[in-house]
Amino acid sequence: MLNKISLILLIIGGINWGSIGLFRFDLVAWICGGQTSILSRIIYTLVGLCAIWCISLLINDSPEHDRSVRVMNS
Repeated sequence: MLNKISLILLIIGGINWGSIGLFRFDLVAWICGGQTSILSRIIYTLVGLCAIWCISLLINDSPEHDRSVRVMNS
């Protein structure tokens, strides 16, 4: 469940960065009342934490990790 929430927040963050890059429009800041509002800062922080969490997904989903888990469970 935590992995899915993290991925959803990363998608939101990616869409936000895409809108900044293409249109110079910060969607999160627009919805939450500016970049310095507490709600915007919470969302930015959560997206950053989810990005750090998803690094573990990248590492743990490697084929080598799958092989070592199968060997240990045999």
